[in-house]
Amino acid sequence: MGTAIVWLVNTVLMLMTWAIIASAILSWLFAFDVVNHRNRFVSQLATFLDAVTGPILAPFRSIIPPLGGIDITPIVALLAIHFLRILFNEMSRPFLITVLG
Repeated sequence: MGTAIVWLVNTVLMLMTWAIIASAILSWLFAFDVVNHRNRFVSQLATFLDAVTGPILAPFRSIIPPLGGIDITPIVALLAIHFLRILFNEMSRPFLITVLG
């Protein structure tokens, strides 16, 4: 059971990492007019990624101002997620695996 919880937490953090990366790449594609919002699939994908990554990026956006029009909050969020993953794996994983099996 402990191994399953560790796997679940690590998988969720990895999926959040990929969602933030995909959202950043999609925002660059919009900025350089490679894709547009008129495409239905692209619009739905952008809405989904904004809904998923918005709650994670919002606290960082309230603290970190845009630097010359460049939003560095995805980088800070990725660093925070990586930090949480390391912290969880080093501190909670041994405890969960020994207690829950």
